[in-house]
Amino acid sequence: MPATVSTTTAPTVLTARALLLDMDGTLVNSDAVVERVWRRWADRHGLDGDEVMKVVHGRQGYASMAVLLPDRPMELNLADNARMLAEETADLDGVVPVPGAPEFLASITAAGAAHALVTSADVPLSTARMTAAGLALPDIRVTAESVGASKPDPEGFLKGAADLGVAPADCVVFEDSGAGIAAGRAAGMRVVGVGPRAAAYGPDVAVRDLRGVRVEAGGGGGVRVLVG
Repeated sequence: MPATVSTTTAPTVLTARALLLDMDGTLVNSDAVVERVWRRWADRHGLDGDEVMKVVHGRQGYASMAVLLPDRPMELNLADNARMLAEETADLDGVVPVPGAPEFLASITAAGAAHALVTSADVPLSTARMTAAGLALPDIRVTAESVGASKPDPEGFLKGAADLGVAPADCVVFEDSGAGIAAGRAAGMRVVGVGPRAAAYGPDVAVRDLRGVRVEAGGGGGVRVLVG
């Protein structure tokens, strides 16, 4: 049964030993670029752009293509994905931080919290977007090159936890998309949903943006995540 989503103003406190952070839609608002690139792709393939946009958030491009064109050979999806990653990396117009992201990341650093970026973007794209948004890249990053399966598979989050040396149950995931929230849940982690899409997908708690989240040092090397 999906977890009850809290959207009340009373703060929710989660304790954790590590935080795993999605990028697009969670730390960085890249919706303008994603819309441009994927709507062009939809036009090329005779697909409805609105329906395509319901699928693409959170997944690697080839995985979205496999959902949208199920009979298409995977090698074509992979080749298309490589071209689209290059397009997205070159197009940074409108890429900005999610409100509250700089302060949220600063609170993670101040609390000394173990954390990692877990994104469906590759290294060039994640570096370009975080830089364009003026956000520091975490030292530990799980990108498209690091995994064999896209979200909603939990591989990326499990790898992030392993790289940090923390048990999955001691991690809190920050995600905006249905695929990402499903991946965090499948990894056995608690999930904070960020942004307008998140609440519909059953995170443990949902916030409009990161202005409603802060991190504090806790006991025993852990942290407290205050939401709301």
